[in-house]
Amino acid sequence: MTLSSHKAGMTRRSFVGLAAATSISVLLSSCSTSGEGASAQKIKFWDMPMGNERFNALDKQIVSEYKPAAGLADVTYQVIQWNNFPAVFASAVASGTGPAVSSGGGTTVFEYVSKGKIAYADHLIESWKKNGIYDDILPGLLDQLKTKDGHQAAVPQNLSAIVMYYSPSLLEKANVAPPKDWQTYLEAAAALKKIGVYGLGTGAGAGNFQGGQTIVSWMIMNGGGLFNEDQQPDCVTDRNIEAVDFLIEMVRKGYSDPGAPTYTTTNVSAQWKAQKFGLGFDVPTLPDNVGAGWDGVIGSPMVGPHGDKGTLCFINNIMLWNDSPSQKSGEAFLTYYFQNMAPLWTKGTMTALPPLKSIINTKEFQADKNLMAVVNEWQPVMKTWAAPGKAMGANTPLVDGTSPMADFAQNVLGGKVTAKEALVTLQSALMSSVKS
Repeated sequence: MTLSSHKAGMTRRSFVGLAAATSISVLLSSCSTSGEGASAQKIKFWDMPMGNERFNALDKQIVSEYKPAAGLADVTYQVIQWNNFPAVFASAVASGTGPAVSSGGGTTVFEYVSKGKIAYADHLIESWKKNGIYDDILPGLLDQLKTKDGHQAAVPQNLSAIVMYYSPSLLEKANVAPPKDWQTYLEAAAALKKIGVYGLGTGAGAGNFQGGQTIVSWMIMNGGGLFNEDQQPDCVTDRNIEAVDFLIEMVRKGYSDPGAPTYTTTNVSAQWKAQKFGLGFDVPTLPDNVGAGWDGVIGSPMVGPHGDKGTLCFINNIMLWNDSPSQKSGEAFLTYYFQNMAPLWTKGTMTALPPLKSIINTKEFQADKNLMAVVNEWQPVMKTWAAPGKAMGANTPLVDGTSPMADFAQNVLGGKVTAKEALVTLQSALMSSVKS
């Protein structure tokens, strides 16, 4: 997710109608010119609220301390809020007032790659191979941000994922061990039900996309997912049906809270806090959302019935835009930014995982046992929305915080449909908007 927190992680994937774009454009600064112009013209860096309430102040400070080399442009900083951000980007790009460098939603870059608006980071990556940044990036992250034909669409800024949580005290009370596979998950959920606790903690209410993300994570855990190698929706597969059928079985057995289809992220956190959820799936920042006094810990990845491991991850990224006064200046700034971004984590403002091994190795980061569990156990098996395909593409945004995915999650967690019916409905909805 998410990023980071639930507040950011959920709304950042919300797609908003472009009808709002016109009114938003008046809030944006005047348009920039293209080409490698004089250093007098500054380039714009747009960043999202990727961390807690202190994140953007420190982020802005890091940017303000950038001193470009002679002949390169300086950088201005602007925060783009998660609320309505797709329309903000759409309006700016259409009017030529967009950024030279920006973050965005996890799939934003692939929407604009398909529109020819993104400057590939291939040259930047080659330079990073010479200064050490390339080797510092966690394995696999760069590859998952490549286009189907091998171009580097963006570089990773932070990452999050859906991981398994459990309450040790509640499992002990239920006299059951943390699950290692699907069968032991059923056993744990059944044991929790006997003490009045739910074993499939999640929600799919307004603005809460965790429910759908959790369901997709179970698909990935079973070797499935939503897209094929051709980047086309491919929802109705045997592995996906098996995974969704398993979840619907848990819903019908009463292992999931009947309120789950309507639960917001606040509701979900409250259920964990009230010890009504003893086992479930969420993003790594769940402890921050639940608050002090909760004993929840991150478990190890389970093994699926066919021997697979995996989960859904969100690689929030930074992209270079074609509409820039100077691509060289944008690349130089991004190099500086990656070389100086560590305080965002070491000073406790970033609640997602860092993309750099050097930040993970700091004593400040390693003090968080839950996050270290994500790095050591979950990161190696993470897959993006493209799974079981390899590369994200123009169709990926169709499932990232959209109405079809919200409807799908509510249908599954409602338990009144079959797995195949839910997947066929999702496939039909996605195909109505698919891009070739």
